[in-house]
Amino acid sequence: MDIRLASRTGRWIVFTTVLGSGMALLDSTVVNVALPHIGEDLGADIADLQWTVNAYMLTLAGLILLGGSLGDRYGRRRVFVIGVVWFAVASLLCGLAPSAGFLVAARALQGVGGALLTPGSLAIIQASFHEDDRAKAVGLWSGFGGVGAAVGPFVGGWLVDGPGWRWVFFLNVPLALVCVPVALRHVPESRDETAHGRFDVLGAVLGASALALVTYALIAQTWWAGVGGVALGAWFVVVERRRGEDAMAPPSVFRSRLFTAVNLVTLCVYGAFGGFFFLAALQLQVVSGYSALAAGTAMLPTTVLMLLGSAKSGEIGERTGPRLPLTVGPLLCAAGMLLMLRVGENASYVTDVLPAMLVLGLGMTTLVAPLTATVLASVPVTRAGLASGINNAAARAAGLLAVAALPALTGMSPEAYRSAAEFGDTFRKAMPLCAGLLVGGAVLAWAIVRPPPPLSCHPECRYHCGVASPPLDPGATV
Repeated sequence: MDIRLASRTGRWIVFTTVLGSGMALLDSTVVNVALPHIGEDLGADIADLQWTVNAYMLTLAGLILLGGSLGDRYGRRRVFVIGVVWFAVASLLCGLAPSAGFLVAARALQGVGGALLTPGSLAIIQASFHEDDRAKAVGLWSGFGGVGAAVGPFVGGWLVDGPGWRWVFFLNVPLALVCVPVALRHVPESRDETAHGRFDVLGAVLGASALALVTYALIAQTWWAGVGGVALGAWFVVVERRRGEDAMAPPSVFRSRLFTAVNLVTLCVYGAFGGFFFLAALQLQVVSGYSALAAGTAMLPTTVLMLLGSAKSGEIGERTGPRLPLTVGPLLCAAGMLLMLRVGENASYVTDVLPAMLVLGLGMTTLVAPLTATVLASVPVTRAGLASGINNAAARAAGLLAVAALPALTGMSPEAYRSAAEFGDTFRKAMPLCAGLLVGGAVLAWAIVRPPPPLSCHPECRYHCGVASPPLDPGATV
């Protein structure tokens, strides 16, 4: 395609892809702010709140690679539009949920829609624009998406305190009603004409099922589900090895020592982030007495720092190599989480919450762009999209496992979030665990990450401030 960014069609393409991807990006973070109100309204216990977060992350992490492959094969616009419609319908079901179980099921459906639309939004831009405009278009997509991610918790808090938590989900419906007609009218269809082979549906199902059983085992504390999850995980590895290059996660990509090392670091740091943001939103409301709006606003410094500093961090990573930022970044994040130990009842935002958020945000800013650049530099350019997708899925899987495990590890009772004293006690136990994961990631980075070919700060990393996963890169799609 040779569409120019300055053209009317080019502007509409950026608009609709930002709108579509923004829906999924917001739901990855905003729902955390609404959890206490969801629990009170639906009579949910802490396990229900864990599943409200994890059901979405589970299907999204398990199917995002398959979603990208479907777009390449059957048309990126077609799969993107299907994903937006699916996501909107699932959002409507979430908003209408009469019970916690219904909400969890609807959230799982939401994740399927997210897996279809998330990889497609950036792939459409990569495939549609003239080569001279492509980097700028991706930068605009990343920048506008970053602004949306930064204000998302604020908007979510305002909705929860105002019309109610259901509007966090209802908001996606009018966004989809704008996004879909624009996409159908202005976005050209594109596909990868070289795509071949069978879809690895069995691999996707086994991977998602293994995650689901392990997550259930951690939340319900049942041994049989854990054994079943490990068995399905082993079967997944066998299937992927047999399918070779047609596998969802080809074993050959892990022959790169650097790629494997960076994914291990990713598991550590995004596991810590997932657990932290789940618990911190509850801590600020249940223990510190913040409103949903105040709790959402409290998170703003972290995402704003990432929005403003990612480009500079990427440039520094180009000069120093990945080892230093991948070591220093997690250590700063660990310090920020330990500072959160000061946040208790009647916590002052300026003296207690803000310092922790600033240090955490500085650490995430230092870390994310070099991490993504290292993932992409560790494999041949033709496999960049695959490598990025695996890294993104690994981050989401780590987050959902942390959300599942931390309440059990800290002895949190099913009704803990209804008691400020009990929840505050378990929060103080959880923060050192999250910090320990980050320190582990820093040690891994220092010990096993070695310089790859020259890094470059990719346009999609320059304004990235999503806290649930690194940015996706669909690779060189034309």
